Amino acid sequence: MTGSLSQQDVARLVADPSSDVRAETTAKIAAQYDRKYPRMTAAERKLAEEIFRKLAGDADVLVREALSANLRATPDLPHDLALALAKDVDSVSLPILKYSEVLTDDDLIEIVRGKDAAAKQVAIAQRSKVSVAVADALIGTGNETAVARLVANEGAELTEGALERVLSDYNASEAVAESFSRRPSLPPAISEHLVSAMAKKLQSYLVNKHDLPADAAANLILQTRERATVSLLSRNATGNDLEELVFQIHVNGRLTPTLIIRALCVGDMAFFEAAIARLAGVPAKNARKLIHDGGDLGLRSIYEKARMPERLYGAVRAAVQILNEEEYDGGRNDRERFVARIIERLLTQFEDPSSKMTQDDIDYLMNKLRQLAA
Repeated sequence: MTGSLSQQDVARLVADPSSDVRAETTAKIAAQYDRKYPRMTAAERKLAEEIFRKLAGDADVLVREALSANLRATPDLPHDLALALAKDVDSVSLPILKYSEVLTDDDLIEIVRGKDAAAKQVAIAQRSKVSVAVADALIGTGNETAVARLVANEGAELTEGALERVLSDYNASEAVAESFSRRPSLPPAISEHLVSAMAKKLQSYLVNKHDLPADAAANLILQTRERATVSLLSRNATGNDLEELVFQIHVNGRLTPTLIIRALCVGDMAFFEAAIARLAGVPAKNARKLIHDGGDLGLRSIYEKARMPERLYGAVRAAVQILNEEEYDGGRNDRERFVARIIERLLTQFEDPSSKMTQDDIDYLMNKLRQLAA
């Protein structure tokens, strides 16, 4: 700091009738208060804090705005001063609420739940770190803008339960839906819910705006949703998360045979195993043993127990055999190559005199596999 602060400086600062002068002086002192300016001695820092407390009660908002703007990220700002600024009018409080690490979760929750706090809620939702407790408080405000900013904030700790509340309470909000799409990672069950919700909206749009027959729209959306579900979810879900995902899809009536076959035909054996176990009502470890027992008996028995379509069994058996024989590497065009190998295997089976597959079966399966590869 240039020179030492004196009592005369304090008196002149408080007494000066010009708000511009007081705001300018406030900004200079506040800027030098930060530890990045070692020229300020301990005594000067203490005196500066006394000045700040007086300025925080200044009748002129321009002065308080200068104070807040320059102290917003100061790590060792006295807590009482930070809280006073955080509770001030929006133009004063927002920089502190967005950046100050001095404020506690209790401080933030109190402000979130205060009256006329919409702008403050938005600022808090954009903090570099938002705890579970503060996030829950924000979700409960009904402030769509704040919640959209919260969901898009990578530093916000959002539990799966919190995300489910957002989906339920803000299901009609396009801003919130867009924020979900920008979030780098989501629990598989949440992602699947979003895919399904967007599919329903798209189906309604196709029917109402483009006069597409309802059946045609439903078929198109089903294929799109299932393709998105497999590509978006299964690659990120393992263990308990995968079983929870399969359970949610099942209870919502979306665990269809084509979804299961689609997952298998792009190499996702884990999803296939979990889905078959769920439909058959057997533990996942038992399902895995039956699926990979080395013969046809185990796979056939659990396939029938799961009540999967008989016409798809040939494709399932071919896919399981291929996956057991060679690793699915996920490389370029691997999905297309994998489906091509399944089709080749089906044609080989059809040529086998002992095969029970008819030409209709082959035509049906190949049509399905072409859809899967699309």
